[in-house]
Amino acid sequence: MRTEDVLAAIATGLWRWDNASGIVSLDAEAARLLGLPAEPVRLSEAAVRSRFHPVDWNEIDGVVNLAVAEGTVAESRLRITDAHGRVIRTVRSRSRPLAEGADYQLVGTLQEVAEQPPGAAARTPVTGDWRRSREAFLLDAGRALAEARSTAEVLRVAASLSMPGFSPDGLAVFGVAGDRLTIIGHHGQSRDDEGPFASMSLDTDYPAAEVVRTGRAIYLPSPEEYLRRFPVTWALARRFGRRSWAFVPLVVAGRTMGAWMAAFKHPVAFTPDERSVLTTVARMLAQALARAGVAESERELSLGLQRTMMPVLGPGIPGIRVAARYVPTGGGLQVGGDWYDVIRLPGGASRPGGNGGGAGRIALVIGDVQGHDVRAAGLMGQLRIALRAYASEGHRPDAVLSRASRFLYGITDGDDGESENGPRFATCLYLEVDLETGTVDIARAGHPDPAVRMNDGTVLLRPTAGGLPLGIDPDTDYPTTHLTLDPGETLMICTDGLLETGGHDLDSGWERVRKLLESHDGEDLEELADTLVEAVHGPGSHHTTGPLADRREDDIAVLLLSRRPAGTVRETPRRTLMTIAQAEPERIAEAREQMRQLLHDWADGDQLDSAVLMVSEMVTNVLVHTDGDALLVAEVACGETSRRLRVEVSDTSDELPHKRHPGEMASSGRGLVLMEMLAHAWGVDPRGEGKSIWFELDEPGTTEGCCG
Repeated sequence: MRTEDVLAAIATGLWRWDNASGIVSLDAEAARLLGLPAEPVRLSEAAVRSRFHPVDWNEIDGVVNLAVAEGTVAESRLRITDAHGRVIRTVRSRSRPLAEGADYQLVGTLQEVAEQPPGAAARTPVTGDWRRSREAFLLDAGRALAEARSTAEVLRVAASLSMPGFSPDGLAVFGVAGDRLTIIGHHGQSRDDEGPFASMSLDTDYPAAEVVRTGRAIYLPSPEEYLRRFPVTWALARRFGRRSWAFVPLVVAGRTMGAWMAAFKHPVAFTPDERSVLTTVARMLAQALARAGVAESERELSLGLQRTMMPVLGPGIPGIRVAARYVPTGGGLQVGGDWYDVIRLPGGASRPGGNGGGAGRIALVIGDVQGHDVRAAGLMGQLRIALRAYASEGHRPDAVLSRASRFLYGITDGDDGESENGPRFATCLYLEVDLETGTVDIARAGHPDPAVRMNDGTVLLRPTAGGLPLGIDPDTDYPTTHLTLDPGETLMICTDGLLETGGHDLDSGWERVRKLLESHDGEDLEELADTLVEAVHGPGSHHTTGPLADRREDDIAVLLLSRRPAGTVRETPRRTLMTIAQAEPERIAEAREQMRQLLHDWADGDQLDSAVLMVSEMVTNVLVHTDGDALLVAEVACGETSRRLRVEVSDTSDELPHKRHPGEMASSGRGLVLMEMLAHAWGVDPRGEGKSIWFELDEPGTTEGCCG
C-alpha cells in the first residue's frame, strides 16, 4: 500500500512547500482539508495563504522560520476559512525543513483536530495577550541591549530580562577562545560555580559546546532528557536543581561566536513560540556582545593612545600641587584633540627631596585640536611635542604660541591636514608660573580663560588678552597677561568640553563650574578634579556602570594648580587685575563683570552697582583721553570693622584729570563727579611715567564674612 493511501485512511494530508519557487503541492486529502476539491493540486503560496485565518498565517510564518533556523520540526494549529472568511475547521500542521543550499523545502502533514473546549485557549501556542506581551518584552529587551556599551552592561541587561510566562532562574553566556569554550558571564550562580565551565574543550559532551560546534539550538525540557542526551556532563548541571534548559547559539554575520544558556527551576515545554522568543533574544544578545567587544577594543586603543600622549605628572613639584583629568568623547575611537601638559622650564623647580622652597618656573599648557578622530589625536601629539621644545628653549609665552602657530600652519597647509571645514586649527592656553613669587604670565590662542579660586572661596574668571587659534594665521601675535597666584589659591584651566557639555554655552557652563569650585574647600585637588568631571557628565542611566557614560559630547581636559602655603595661610586680600588695551574697548564689559564677581557677597547691592559704574567710567576715560592701555587692580581687604574695596586704574599718560561741571546734555565729564558722590575716598596719584586714579568703598556691617 502506498504511503499516500495510508495517510488518507487516517484523514492525514501530505503537502510540500518549495521556498525557491513559492509553489505548494497538496495531495487529495490535504486539498480536502483546505476546503478544495479532493484531488492533488499545485498552488501558489498566495492561493494557499487565502485558505488560512490571517492571524494563524502570521504565526506559522514565524514558526517555520524558527524551524528552518534550528533544523527542528515546525508544529502549529491553524484555522481553515472559506471564501467568506468563516472558519470551517481547525487543522494541525507538522513539517520539517529540508535544506537545499541557500533554499529549502518544507514537507509536512495536515490533520483535522477537534475544537478546543471552553477555557483551553490559554494553553494554545499563541494567544493575543501572550503575543502582545511578547512583542512588548522584545521591544524593551532590544532597546536595553542596544544601549549597553560594554560586555558587563550587556550581561547585566540579560540577567534582568523577565520573559513573558517563563522567566529563567539562571543565565550563562559562553564564548570561544581557540578550541576552548569559555564563560563570559553568568547570573543565578555563585562565582565559585564557574570553575568547571571556565575553560572546556569544544569536544566535550556538553550542550553549550555542541551548540557552538553545530550552530543549532538545544532544548532540554526535563532532567531525564538532559541525562539521556548528555550523560557525561549531567553531574555538572544536576547540583543546581534546575528542571529545564535552553542552549541557543549566538550568531553574528553567519558565525557562531558562543552560546547562551537559559535555565529554569520549573518545567518548560519549549513551544515554538517560547523557542521563538529565546532565539530572538539570542540574536539581539549576540549583536550587543559584538558591538560591546568592538567598543571595548576601541576604548583600549583610545586609552593606550591617551597614556602615551598625556604627561605623567609623577612626583610632586615642591611648592605646588597639580591635578589633571582627561575624558575622551564617546564617539568613534574615543580619541580627540584635547591635551594638557606640565613642563619644567630651564632653571626650573627644586629637585625632589630638597628644602621645599619651590624656586623655579614651570609651564602649564592646555589645548584642543579641532576634530574627534585619529588625525586630530596625531596633530595633538605633534603640537604638544613642538610646544615642549619651544618652551624648553626658554622662549616667553607669547613667542611659544607664535612659533606653535607657525608650526601647525605648516603641517596642516596641505590636503592631509584638512577637515570638512578647512585646515585644522587648535586653541591653546600657555601659562608660565614662577613658583617663588606666584607670578603667572599667560598667552592665549582662542581658548577659554583661566579661573582662580581664592582663599576665601571666591572664584574669579580671569579675562586674558589673546589672539587667533593656532594654525590659522602664521603671523598672529599673542599678547601676554600677568596675574599673581597667592599661596593657597587654586588656578583652573580647561577645554570647552568641561563648559559646554550638556547643552550649555560658555557663559552658562562657566556659571555651573564656578558653583562647583566655590562649593569645594580647595584642599584635595584630586577630589576637586573628579567632582568637576563627574558633575558635568551627570548621573548614569539604569544600564551604565558609572557617571561618565551619558554625556560624552566632547573631549574634556582640566588642569588644576595650587600653590602650597609655607605654613598657615595668611590673610590675603581678594584681588583681581586685568589690562584693557586701546584696541579692545569691548573688554570694558569684562571689567564690569570682574567687579561683580569680586563683590559677589558684598552686603550693599547699591554699593556694588556704584563700584561697577565708577570702574566703567575710569577705564573708559583712559581709553578715550589717552593713547595707552588701562591697568585695573581691585582688591577687597578686611579693615577694623568692615571690608574695604580699593580700585586703581593706571595708565601711562602724565596728564592729570580735572573736575568739570557738565551740563544736562553733556556726554562726558562725569567721572570725577561720580567718584566724589559715590566713593568714601578717592584720589589721583602720579606714578613715574603715568598716573593712578583710585577710589575706596567701605562695606557696612561688622568683620563677619571678611576674607581670611
